[in-house]
Amino acid sequence: MTESFSERLRNLRNKAGMTQQQLARKMYVDRSTIARWETGCRMPDLILIQRLAGCLGVNVAELIQDGGEPWKASILIIMVDDEKTILEGSMRVLSEVLPEAEVIGFTKSSEAVSFCAHNLVNIAFLDIEMGKISGMDLSDQLLQTDPMINIVFLTAYPDYSLDAWKTNASGFLLKPLIAEDVKAVMGKLRHPLPTAGGTI
Repeated sequence: MTESFSERLRNLRNKAGMTQQQLARKMYVDRSTIARWETGCRMPDLILIQRLAGCLGVNVAELIQDGGEPWKASILIIMVDDEKTILEGSMRVLSEVLPEAEVIGFTKSSEAVSFCAHNLVNIAFLDIEMGKISGMDLSDQLLQTDPMINIVFLTAYPDYSLDAWKTNASGFLLKPLIAEDVKAVMGKLRHPLPTAGGTI
């Protein structure tokens, strides 16, 4: 008999040694919300499912697969660069390497911060030198919003690499981006990406 989502959630929570209240605190929801999910009264949406998986230490497919075709979670990537031409070219490379992902670009760091506050972003590609705010400062802001964001720094100046590696970044790439370099950094992400079969 196929295990329902509510049963799987309850079993994974117990396996993680958490009470409903403890999981609710990690999820920033009320305990009654967890109870409703575990009784099957309600179902969390995509963003909350991805966050649940992170809190429970499992991949999304393990949390919600129903024995049939595994559910495929979308991958959300942002890129921040104040040079529009570079931004557009880099986004094309990312879309080619990760066709299953949604890639959104920003030229203003403030817009990226606001977007990440309302969306579950898997990877943020950040230009290091962007006028008033550096990519490393922006990284700090994004990680305060969601510590599970993978940060990859971009720059045309290799000298910045030493400073970048002192952060919690998953990678450091030189501009202009090339597909081979992007593929290589995908294998070094600190937090795995959701896929149909598990993680990348």
